[in-house]
Amino acid sequence: MALRIIATGGTFDKHYDEIAGKLTFAASHLPQVIKRARITTEIALEELPLLDSLDMQDIDRRRVLASCTHAAEQSIVIIHGTDTMRETAAVLGAAALDKTIVVTGAMIPYSIANSDALFNFGFACGVAQALPPGVYVAMNGKIFAWDKVEKNRAAGVFEPL
Repeated sequence: MALRIIATGGTFDKHYDEIAGKLTFAASHLPQVIKRARITTEIALEELPLLDSLDMQDIDRRRVLASCTHAAEQSIVIIHGTDTMRETAAVLGAAALDKTIVVTGAMIPYSIANSDALFNFGFACGVAQALPPGVYVAMNGKIFAWDKVEKNRAAGVFEPL
């Protein structure tokens, strides 16, 4: 079973720019993450424009939906910013594709020590191959239906609605 990984950016893929003193985007970390995770399933990596999810617009969500719609793979993992992950998942859920789509991200960038990115990525890849068709959010070892999740910003976790 092949697995499609779609990179959209978010904190997961940010780099620390020492000169500017802020987090920015450069090349995606996903080729390195995939290699480091040692996943033996065949993977197709698709990189969309890398964005902070707060900057995502309807056109960006339609681009994600189009990628999922046209993907040959039945199992899809989307790397996404956590702030508007639920909004993108809602667009995908409303489309009712006959695929298993798991949206994940990170609270701390992959490139920063103690990041949750590698764990969330591996977890999402595993559950994407095991769950029935539908749209899910997978964060920090928990799986949520796309329409039954919210981000608790104060606690820095995702919770059921």
